[in-house]
Amino acid sequence: MSSFVYGILWVLARTIGWCCFRYRVVGAVPRTGGFIVAANHASYVDIPLLGCGMRRRAWFLGRSDLFPVPGLKAICQWLGWIPLKTGRFDRDAFGKAVALIKEGKVVVIFPEGSRSLDGRLQSAKPGIGMLVAQTGCPVVPAFLKGTFDVLPPGITWPRFRPVTVLYGDALTFPRDGEGEDAKQFYQKVSRTVMDRIASLGAVESPTQHSGAGIRNAE
Repeated sequence: MSSFVYGILWVLARTIGWCCFRYRVVGAVPRTGGFIVAANHASYVDIPLLGCGMRRRAWFLGRSDLFPVPGLKAICQWLGWIPLKTGRFDRDAFGKAVALIKEGKVVVIFPEGSRSLDGRLQSAKPGIGMLVAQTGCPVVPAFLKGTFDVLPPGITWPRFRPVTVLYGDALTFPRDGEGEDAKQFYQKVSRTVMDRIASLGAVESPTQHSGAGIRNAE
């Protein structure tokens, strides 16, 4: 039943996107297998407009305070939202995401951890590296172009601005033997993913500020 409702909302979001935001999708996600979609986060409209760009159902890791209304929170979880407690490692949320990926599902994560207040990319949190380390799954980078202009912080109603969702090629992250430190691996994954997201959007990567970007994922 939840898949049926998700499908209706997918069509609704896509239709609104076409009518209001001249919505376009460039690229596509793999049709089979479990993987992570990692995208920039600039607006509250990111989730529906990213989701309706994929022809597969997706589950979304998001802050636990994103939907504070009890009834709405339960419905969103039923549809695929995985509430993530911030400020510490949320074992339950990450465990659910890992299980879904291993079952061949798609899990969406916003590596920055929170919305950008100025539209620029922020540095990634280590969570995406942890998920990759536990699952060995590919990561599909995605860039949401225009969503910050549609609904920036402080604006109540969306504005009619063009939105394009760009999906890149999947990245894989083989471990460099037993000697590779876990923290270093998390940083490598995070930096590489943010570099690829920035490349898709033709914007500056947060790793460029320190010159620490890693661009050679295999």
